[in-house]
Amino acid sequence: MSDVKVLAQDVHKSFGDNHVLQGINLTIRKGEVSCLLGPSGSGKSTFLRCINHLETIDSGRIEVDGTLIGYREHGDKLYELQPSVAAQQRENIGMVFQRFNLFPHMTAFENITCAPIFVRGERKSEARESALALLEQVGLADKADAYPRELSGGQQQRIAIARALAMKPDLMLFDEPTSALDPELVGEVLEVMKSLAETGMTMIVVTHEMGFAREVADSVTFMDGGVVVEHGTPEEVLVHPQHGRTRAFLSKVL
Repeated sequence: MSDVKVLAQDVHKSFGDNHVLQGINLTIRKGEVSCLLGPSGSGKSTFLRCINHLETIDSGRIEVDGTLIGYREHGDKLYELQPSVAAQQRENIGMVFQRFNLFPHMTAFENITCAPIFVRGERKSEARESALALLEQVGLADKADAYPRELSGGQQQRIAIARALAMKPDLMLFDEPTSALDPELVGEVLEVMKSLAETGMTMIVVTHEMGFAREVADSVTFMDGGVVVEHGTPEEVLVHPQHGRTRAFLSKVL
């Protein structure tokens, strides 16, 4: 099990009477790019947020690198961690949202250096050097002094990716990172994600970009109605799906 990065076991989550996650079991291995597919309301984004404890779970367990996330175990019971302790766990898990969530009053450079300096306690010189390298990595070295309002949606999302990477995570979560973009801007964000995958970063990506899933993913999980319907390689799930629900979904999006 030493190569397991994320382990979800019988994860349940409800919002009132809405049982969003109904027993999710999933294993993601180190260095794997895993895409979560499914219709709106299938629980994909909720599950992603549970991995870094932005959402609590009602039962089950989620482990990252063998460490229980968001809870401590005593006997056969789980007790939620203090927010400060959960936040420390979250430092090693980067997340990129549908909306860019950049600080509007900060430049791209300041957005990237803020958390390493004030959360991790990095020296300003170290954070600066890292930020410049990350801006180069996402193809925006010339936008260091630009404010979010001066950037396109695709550029803002690339800055958001750089900001997440600045915390030096070993797991990256992407929640439909291109869904808020105009179609002509999608490609530039996907290219950054492809290059990140080539570095060996473990990535879990909620997406409707079937081409990305087919080309980049090591595994694809199709979710519907709060359950994992089908899990396998892109070839198995996208080309030769076994379940009718998967085939019906793919017939609408491919």
